[in-house]
Amino acid sequence: MNRVCSIFAQLLQLFPHVEFAAAVKQHKAERHARGFTSWGQFIAMLFCQLGHAKSLREICGGLAASEGKLRHLGLPEAPSRATLAYANEHRPWQLYQTVFHQVLGKCQSVAAGSKPFRFKHKLLSLDATVIDLCADVFDWAKFRQTKGAVKLHLLLDHEGYLPVYAVITEGKRHEIRVARRMQFEPDTMLVFDRGYTDYQWFADLTQQGVHFVTRMKEKADYAVLEERPLPAHPGGVVRDQVIVLLKLEQEGRADCYLRRIEYWDEKQQRLLVFLTNHLRLAASTIARVYKERWQIELLFKALKQSLRIKTFVGTSANALKTQIWTALIAMLVLKYLQMKSRFGWSLSNLVALLRQQLFVYRDLWKWLDDPFQAPPELASAQLELEL
Repeated sequence: MNRVCSIFAQLLQLFPHVEFAAAVKQHKAERHARGFTSWGQFIAMLFCQLGHAKSLREICGGLAASEGKLRHLGLPEAPSRATLAYANEHRPWQLYQTVFHQVLGKCQSVAAGSKPFRFKHKLLSLDATVIDLCADVFDWAKFRQTKGAVKLHLLLDHEGYLPVYAVITEGKRHEIRVARRMQFEPDTMLVFDRGYTDYQWFADLTQQGVHFVTRMKEKADYAVLEERPLPAHPGGVVRDQVIVLLKLEQEGRADCYLRRIEYWDEKQQRLLVFLTNHLRLAASTIARVYKERWQIELLFKALKQSLRIKTFVGTSANALKTQIWTALIAMLVLKYLQMKSRFGWSLSNLVALLRQQLFVYRDLWKWLDDPFQAPPELASAQLELEL
């Protein structure tokens, strides 16, 4: 009979100890360690995400209840609440940023070539979400007079719908300040909403050979250079123009030609105005590209509903960033399982059922492909009873 370890242990095999140890050494994460390793901290915080634990008590109690199954995880015993709280507060969160990029490489190798949205350019969506905090408890996270917050900035690769870049800032940090620091490969197509409107940045992206699609602000000043003819079957396209933004023209950057596309959304009964620096794509394709931006909104929704980034088990900035980065790591693990499975998992169903199976001894990959099939041992025992 083939013996397998718990599903949680099989998930941890996605994080080779050699790579994890290299990350620990790089960030000197165990410089003042006293028995409780960074690997133990990672197991506890990943259990917080996948097990949906809401507090230090639930994390440590949940692990302690599975004491007999911890050694094969590389954790001699469940940590105390004080030990885990101290580790979250003092061990550098940058360790988990590095681990995130390690597992991202594995996900990208699986996702290579899988493009749900057929498009010749590399398609990326950029957005940010505010994570509300209690101003009295998180007094370092100033946002408004009676409210604290941090902001999570994400870049989504539509090849596999994987988050490929993340920045956590104070709640007041404007999205465009983070966007300006990012570098993109030429011929990339970047999609973002009107919160990123910055004409100088638009001109810089154009100069770098990076394409973008966004929505145009209503009060934008522009001059029309060309009215393009509409196709025989416009498919919702009302107008297609080549324009120049007057503000850029005044600043000596009049060579930045853009397209202004009016599109009638029949479903929501509203007129959308898109702005892009791609002068060759069909106007209807530009509208479809912007519609794909909704995938990053779905990612934020999944992070907040399925993982633990709305309530936190520590109050320091380091503990909060550690928890958010382990949530992003957990999201990559879930995306990896989705891509490797032959079963049509939705993310919410996968999280819910995986939570119940974490410490069950069965083959992870067989369970992923056929989650409602009884394990071989149980099926044999049931057959004997029936006979």
